[in-house]
Amino acid sequence: MQTKGERIMNMRTAIVAATFLALLSGAAHAQHMDLSAEPEDISFGVKEYSPYLHRGYPQRVFWGDTHTHTSYSTDAGMIGCRLGPEEAYEFARGEIVVASGGVRARLQRPLDFLVVADHAENLGLAPMVAEANPELLKTDFGREIFELVQSGDYGGAYKLWGESMSAGKDPLAGQDALTRSMWERVTGASEKYNQPGVFTAFIGFEWTSSPGGNNLHRNVIFRDGKEAADRVLPFSNYDSTDPEDLWRWMAAYEEKTGGSVLAIPHNGNLSNGLMFDDTTLSNEPLTRAYAETRMRREPIYEITQIKGDGETHPLLSPDDEFADYGTWDKGSFGPEPKTDDMLPREYGREALKRGLAYEAAFGANPFKFGVVGSTDTHTALATTTEDNFFGKATPAEPSAAPNRFGEVITGYFQEDGGPDITIRHVQTLAAGLAGVWATENTREAIFDAMQRKEVYATTGTRITVRVFAGWDFEADDVHRPDFAYRGYSMGVPMGGDLRRAPVGKVPKIVIRALRDPDGANLDRVQVIKGWLDASGDLNERIYDVAVSDDREIGADGRCTTPVGNTVDVEEARFGNSIGDPMLFGFWEDPDFSPSQRAFYYVRVVEIPTPRWTTYDAAFFGVEIPEDVPPSQQERAYSSPIWYTP
Repeated sequence: MQTKGERIMNMRTAIVAATFLALLSGAAHAQHMDLSAEPEDISFGVKEYSPYLHRGYPQRVFWGDTHTHTSYSTDAGMIGCRLGPEEAYEFARGEIVVASGGVRARLQRPLDFLVVADHAENLGLAPMVAEANPELLKTDFGREIFELVQSGDYGGAYKLWGESMSAGKDPLAGQDALTRSMWERVTGASEKYNQPGVFTAFIGFEWTSSPGGNNLHRNVIFRDGKEAADRVLPFSNYDSTDPEDLWRWMAAYEEKTGGSVLAIPHNGNLSNGLMFDDTTLSNEPLTRAYAETRMRREPIYEITQIKGDGETHPLLSPDDEFADYGTWDKGSFGPEPKTDDMLPREYGREALKRGLAYEAAFGANPFKFGVVGSTDTHTALATTTEDNFFGKATPAEPSAAPNRFGEVITGYFQEDGGPDITIRHVQTLAAGLAGVWATENTREAIFDAMQRKEVYATTGTRITVRVFAGWDFEADDVHRPDFAYRGYSMGVPMGGDLRRAPVGKVPKIVIRALRDPDGANLDRVQVIKGWLDASGDLNERIYDVAVSDDREIGADGRCTTPVGNTVDVEEARFGNSIGDPMLFGFWEDPDFSPSQRAFYYVRVVEIPTPRWTTYDAAFFGVEIPEDVPPSQQERAYSSPIWYTP
């Protein structure tokens, strides 16, 4: 038996060893790492054969969707989706599922994690109607919507609910017991399918704030299990449309349960200038307290999904030839058309730039977010590849019917005499995915990676991207077999911070990108820099760091030679005879000023591949639509790394 002195000595040894491991991650940047060590696992001063015993940093990327809707979302269940949370989890795990439209579906490869994020507003209404829930039928609204469905007037039933939702008036106000029964089904399904180390089923919901029909939606994700989540009811648009009220609800949950929760905003491109506005929703100027609270509650942003890509817009980035990807810029779900002055407050890159100016003004950055991609599917099927796209919602599931392309997504409410703001299903993207660098496939590890922003987004492809920034990297570091170990030891990963540049040093970034094993070769790897200069102006610049096929990068840091295009449009095929399967990049900032705030993120671009509409045309024998391109270049976006003087 150990003496008290021996126990104290062992504890001190464990603390010293754990501290040493943390310091390996990059001195003051340890808060961004996932380095960890249990005292009983540490043998301080003892040389052991296996070199991997105490490497607690993330060693693989986990793929998932943080934004899947099922029949429990009223705007899915009331328009034909019959699949619930259980089917969503089964599909994500790689099982064959029959879609609501009767077509069998399966992923090429399973996901590692899934968040069923059904809308909080009247959660589970469609299943309650289908079941003739006796508690629902005790209410006037319940009986009315049930009778409409029974009579076959599905459009009338959806309109009845939609009018209440648009007005912000809960048609089931005071029926918390109904909501609780549905919420406990949702949390129960998550608990049933969660298998630590194998598949992570997160508990979550979507808060659907829509002031004026504009998108301020957030997905709320719990680190915790059913026991904690069941102690609250989801916060809904009926409770408030103000994000600050959502953050207060999140704080109250954590205080009540001791748990953790985060929110992921999405579709700033449909917010009509509200997502990254210069004022709060209550029209107050942004403050340091606001910025700190927002980034504590919303550390990551969903930058790409079915309803368009949110990285940047051609008008905001005129020198970026890859900017016009999946652009939705006509309006939102309300009647207000889009205007150019809204764009800077809608797109991720511009928000990251503007965040630097806010940090200089009052010491905190309200837009210091990492990025993920996800689907926002309303079919319960998290499909993300172009050749397996099951659509935004059940009416547009795979079919030769005209509504597969023509289904209206936005633009139901038009201003009289105003511009056409209609967006149709043909313009949807078969996107996206969240890549998470975590130590293990568990709720806790993946959630913690999201909080520290060691995550990235793709438009649906599974490109592996790893990025580190520091002051002392060398070009040969990208070829080292211990690339990640050296990255954490000498720098910070995506989502991290560089501070106080050493005299004479500039940021150096090392990058590895590997194509999707079942997908397309890579065209190029780019570093995108944004900075605040001495005059107070915001700037951006794109640098090609690695390009395929021995093409040249000019003195200006750009490769102007296109990679080419192997897409056979008629057959919906492509070849990997161009591009490279792997690209390594080393880059040091040629224009660095140690006094200027900046951020850097990596964009990896694939060679052209057929769009889902091209696959559909070949499979169903229909005409290729003219209003979308037949091919596209999918891509990945890393979370930024920030430099602060």
